[in-house]
Amino acid sequence: MSKLSQILLLLLLFLILFGCTNNKNEEMYLNSRKDSLSTYLSLANDLNLPFEYKQKYNKKAFDIIKNQIDDSIKKVNLFKVANRYYNMSDWQSFKSVSKLVLEESINSKDSINMAKAYIYLGDYYQSQEILDSAFLNYFKAEKIYLAINDNVNLARTFLTKADLQLGAGDFFESEITVFKALKALKNKKNVNNDLYDSYNLLGIIYNDREEYDKALEYHNKALFILEDKSIPLELQLKATSLNNIGFVYLNMHNFNQAKIYFKKGLEQKDLFNGNTVLYAMLLDNLAYSKFKSKEFKGLPVEFYSALKIRDSLKLSSGIILNRIHLSEYYAFRKDTFKAIQFSKQALNLSRTLRKPRNTLDALKQIAIVDPQNASKYSKEYIKINEELQREERKMGEKFSRIEYETNEIKDQNSSLQEKNKTLIYVFSICTLIGLFFYVYKIQQAKNRELIFKQQQQVANEDIYNLMISQQNDIELTRIKEKKKVAQDLHDGVLGRMFGVRISLDSLDKVDEAEAAPKRKKYLAELKHIEEDIREISHDLNREKSELINNFVAILNKLFEDQRHTYHSKLITSFDSNIKWELVSNAVKINLYRIVQEALQNCNKYANANTITIEFKSEIDHLVLSIFDDGVGFNAHRTKNGIGLHNIQYRAAECKGTVALKSAKGEGTLLVVKVPIDQKINLHNT
Repeated sequence: MSKLSQILLLLLLFLILFGCTNNKNEEMYLNSRKDSLSTYLSLANDLNLPFEYKQKYNKKAFDIIKNQIDDSIKKVNLFKVANRYYNMSDWQSFKSVSKLVLEESINSKDSINMAKAYIYLGDYYQSQEILDSAFLNYFKAEKIYLAINDNVNLARTFLTKADLQLGAGDFFESEITVFKALKALKNKKNVNNDLYDSYNLLGIIYNDREEYDKALEYHNKALFILEDKSIPLELQLKATSLNNIGFVYLNMHNFNQAKIYFKKGLEQKDLFNGNTVLYAMLLDNLAYSKFKSKEFKGLPVEFYSALKIRDSLKLSSGIILNRIHLSEYYAFRKDTFKAIQFSKQALNLSRTLRKPRNTLDALKQIAIVDPQNASKYSKEYIKINEELQREERKMGEKFSRIEYETNEIKDQNSSLQEKNKTLIYVFSICTLIGLFFYVYKIQQAKNRELIFKQQQQVANEDIYNLMISQQNDIELTRIKEKKKVAQDLHDGVLGRMFGVRISLDSLDKVDEAEAAPKRKKYLAELKHIEEDIREISHDLNREKSELINNFVAILNKLFEDQRHTYHSKLITSFDSNIKWELVSNAVKINLYRIVQEALQNCNKYANANTITIEFKSEIDHLVLSIFDDGVGFNAHRTKNGIGLHNIQYRAAECKGTVALKSAKGEGTLLVVKVPIDQKINLHNT
């Protein structure tokens, strides 16, 4: 093997080794990120950690996930984060993450995750008791599952909707929705969990409707489903069903049978640790069944034990019910004070939490134990009951309206799609025609603007030539004056000064007594020479003033023509602080044309007795104001004519502004403000 071949082989081996090392490092980094994510998600779900720690770990998990590539795995992880916020009851964070998943699912056209995100948003609104918004989101999810033929998730959405309808008191629609779920689950495998939820919900609906035989039938069906060992025992669904069956018997006043089921429920393995809420409910129900069946063993300790658990977990509805049961118990024991005390506590808590159903139960009990105020409580009971029924009826109607309007929109969209095809062709043709006319009109406008600019240019040239002509006349006068001043200085002042100087020199040779009167004579002559010099200086200043007032002279000529031609009285004013020689010719030309246009408008339309034109100097601005006391007009309704358009155009040429104020019978005020250099304004010099 040659030396060159050996070098190439070594180089190849090095590149392979380097590439493998990089891949390994990258893989280790990704695995590290995955390990961190799973750790944070696990800690965020740890029941033993304080809320702040769980929230912090969930936020760290979210920060990792949001930088992942937008794919299905990212959405799965975002749902995990949302679930942990839900378990923490951090509703705003739960909502924001759910909305984020929805947006990303819509962008990627991921129907499955889109529907799931709608379910999550529905859960958020249900937690906030905004039932119509919850129903709308569930309904949107339902439509997506229906479109993609996902019957299992469709059934679960039906059950979620049915539970919402039940909570709103719409028992009939809730029952229909559950049967829709059962129809969707028909012939499906591994759906025992969903079947259990369906039967259990039907049992609750029929119990609320006081159809107790049907309630027991479906609760027993749910209990039978639990014989399937695939359903996890830690969900404590058997204890739930036993509690529900016992509750039906409690409503049937079969207290002994109710006690049997409540006791069986409490005997379920690891119930207290697995579902403390259910344990407290069963304990309270058992104590109440004992009390109703006149069995007082373990009472009122069991009531207090259940209340203590509910207090620690802040289960407001359970606390209210517990206190009502204790009120009944103490009323039976003839302890009126405690009976009223517990019923008042229940009533106050239900009012504070704005739970109308619990308030009705509390009012019913306190009316019994406090007969002196029974009529007051009964009136409140009737009022709240009527309001509750009215709200339930409204909510049911709102649910129906949401379904109807959504379906209506869908039908309209289908119809519109067909119409849109025709409209697109018509619109395209109309657009082309409109575009042609638009281009034509634009070209016309450009031509008009070009002609207008050409006319303005000609007018500007005329004014400029006028100013040049005036300037030439003044220049000729100035040259004549210079010659006259030179002759005066040479022939008069200088000769006399020379004579005085020679005479003063000659005084050195004369006696002081003889020189004194001559000196006075020569000083008087010097005084006369000084006066002659001052007069020449004044003549020069007048020449400068004439030069400065060139523009003013042109304006005055315009004003004289106006006075001779029209009957209106014309008052003009020039601020002496304006240094016209520093104002550019472009500004002067435009100001002249503005005055000319304004006077023309006054003569044509104003019918004014007096017109006042004033040039003022302000800080950084030259202000021209023109006022007439004529008929005026509505400045807001009247469209800008060519005259006003010309004025605005000329002011814009000077980077100035135009303000017009007029009303019928109140005359018209036009104010033009032109920015000028500070040195033009004597106030700033």
